[in-house]
Amino acid sequence: MTPIHFLQPLSTGCLPASSVELIDQGEGSDCPLKLSSKPWSGYGSVEQRASYFQATDFSEPLVVCYRSQKALNGLVIYLLTLLRFTAGVIKRERMIPFERLLWRACRGNIYLRYTEMDTPLEDPVTREEVKKNVFIIFYQGEQLKQKIKKICDGFRATVYPCPESATERREMLDGVNTRIEDLNTVITQTESHRQRLLHEAAANLWSWEIKVKKIKAIYHILNCCNIDVTQQCVIAEIWFPVADAGRIKRALHQGMERSGSTIAPILTAIHTRMAPPTFNRTNKFTAGFQNIVDAYGVGNYREMNPAPYTIITFPFLFAVMFGDCGHGAIMLAFALWMVINEKSLLAQKSTNEIWNTFFSGRYLILLMGIFSIYTGFIYNDCFSKSFNILGSSWHVIPMFKNNTWNKDVLLENTELQLDPAVPGVYSGNPYPFGIDPIWNIASNKLTFLNSYKMKMSVVIGIVHMVFGVILSLFNHIYFKKYMNIILQFIPEMIFIISLFGYLVFMIIFKWCHFDVHSSQSAPSILIHFINMFLFNYSDDSNAPLYTHQKEVQSFLVIFALIAVPWMLLIKPFILRANHQKHDTNKTLHFVSERFGLRPTQETLGVKMKWRPITPRKLPRETTVFNFGDIFVHQAIHTIEYCLGCISNTASYLRLWALSLAHAQLSEVLWTMVMESGLRNSSWTGLITIFIIFAAFAVLTVAILLVMEGLSAFLHALRLHWVEFQNKFYVGAGYKFSPFSFKNIIDGTTEE
Repeated sequence: MTPIHFLQPLSTGCLPASSVELIDQGEGSDCPLKLSSKPWSGYGSVEQRASYFQATDFSEPLVVCYRSQKALNGLVIYLLTLLRFTAGVIKRERMIPFERLLWRACRGNIYLRYTEMDTPLEDPVTREEVKKNVFIIFYQGEQLKQKIKKICDGFRATVYPCPESATERREMLDGVNTRIEDLNTVITQTESHRQRLLHEAAANLWSWEIKVKKIKAIYHILNCCNIDVTQQCVIAEIWFPVADAGRIKRALHQGMERSGSTIAPILTAIHTRMAPPTFNRTNKFTAGFQNIVDAYGVGNYREMNPAPYTIITFPFLFAVMFGDCGHGAIMLAFALWMVINEKSLLAQKSTNEIWNTFFSGRYLILLMGIFSIYTGFIYNDCFSKSFNILGSSWHVIPMFKNNTWNKDVLLENTELQLDPAVPGVYSGNPYPFGIDPIWNIASNKLTFLNSYKMKMSVVIGIVHMVFGVILSLFNHIYFKKYMNIILQFIPEMIFIISLFGYLVFMIIFKWCHFDVHSSQSAPSILIHFINMFLFNYSDDSNAPLYTHQKEVQSFLVIFALIAVPWMLLIKPFILRANHQKHDTNKTLHFVSERFGLRPTQETLGVKMKWRPITPRKLPRETTVFNFGDIFVHQAIHTIEYCLGCISNTASYLRLWALSLAHAQLSEVLWTMVMESGLRNSSWTGLITIFIIFAAFAVLTVAILLVMEGLSAFLHALRLHWVEFQNKFYVGAGYKFSPFSFKNIIDGTTEE
């Protein structure tokens, strides 16, 4: 074997030295230079030599037999002139498997070079940036070319044609650069023209958008209309408020004049069995309260609307739970800022849902702040501290003058009790407005306020529920359901007044009847109320509130028990009797029409006026009467009302619980945060007070205003939806959504 150091160019090209076997046959050999057992002398025409090498499979090891160095050098030079290459780009993540497959499929008879592209390319389909590599593959032979082509197609590599000669490549590069410059010029001109068109369109875009919305809305309404048989008129069935009939007629007349139509529009009322939509006219002040009611359910047509009463009761119940002058003042200031700057804030057209929710309820927040200040003065609570504006009704000096207290008593006791029986200690008149400020420093403050707020919550809750039952009377009167007045409203009032109205009476009676001198012997209202249901009047430990209490309570319980079957049984049987009577009349009418007979007073046994039934008066749909369904429905209503009176009364105790929680959290914040800064009397206190006040302000806003305010809001919402509105409000209607360009453009139109 001959050394192959001079074949190094082949090993770096597409014909590796490991694939070449050289056999030196000497100068005297008869065999010329051979390649793969095919003789070749190294001479001949170019076509002959090219056809020889094209027919040779260079994927197999090449055996070179030569007899002279000159013949071998000629072969090497010619092999180098037969190198081919393929160039292209491929995704960067596919480069490694692409290289491995090329090496294995071509058995190492290729030379691959690649580099990463610095600039990512944009995918024309997905518009995503793609990182790619540029590669070039050197090889020999047609078979390797086909293999490389298939592998490139399999890896979705993009192959680009590239001339073999340097001159052609330079010419191609110049052509590509020229095309790029031309394309850049075209793109620049196109972009500038596009920008001019966009600037021109931007000036009219807003008006175009409004026109498109209006046209779309108009055609949507026209699609809901019908065309008469003459194809000349459009017929539309619409709902409109009766109060706006004059405005609608004027608008139709103006439309006729502007359009030049010769046919006057006709507006007439028609009779329909469809339930009309519910329309409650609101303004920016009442809209928030109406939205609260509508969130529970849109009222039936002509049903009593609770929104006017909610304007007062909702912020009041909220304030009962949130009562604090300081917190209410902050809430009021925030609401006033939104109200004063509402025009500029509306012009911003914010898309933040949380902000839009607060801004839509700015007048609700305003009233909640005002009522919170009011209840804060009632509780005499401002950031957990009390005001002593009008002077306390309790005095300490008479305790010393009476020798009840002295220096030794002060030293021996950590807590002292003011005795109202001592002359001068209690003035005899309560604090003129709200809670006496002395209770703020009393150790039994929580006991007193708990009792006061609990009883106050029960009184407010029962009054609120009774008011809801009274509102149901107006529904019955308007819809002419007089049977419901006798068989539903009256027993409901009897039940709730006999039991829970009496509870309110006992609370107020105890407040008024027992003073400081007789308060020690005051009986327990809770024990009296429990014994009232048990008919237990033998408890000597709990003295009666008034004379003849046993007789009054027994009468009220029996009266309340009578109201239960009154609600449950009478109405279903009356409805069944009315239905049977109606069926009898229909049968008699059918017989008279079928056989020409008329019933007489003797055959009917009753006095009646004969009135033939016209088809117009006949109902279109026959309602199937099912006594079982009616009875079950009435039973559910009776049970729900009776149990609801009990559970709803207990539910109003949340007024006391939330008020207690708010007061305690406020006191904790003041004691744990603010007092620690006020105790520091040194010069460093000037600095620390700013830091502590900042923390106190942040915690007050975050916990007491935002979290506690949201909690009180949700509880007030529940008290109105469940405890109040279920006494009279059905809420099974649908909202009247008039055609309005303003709502369509603002995007507030409801489907």
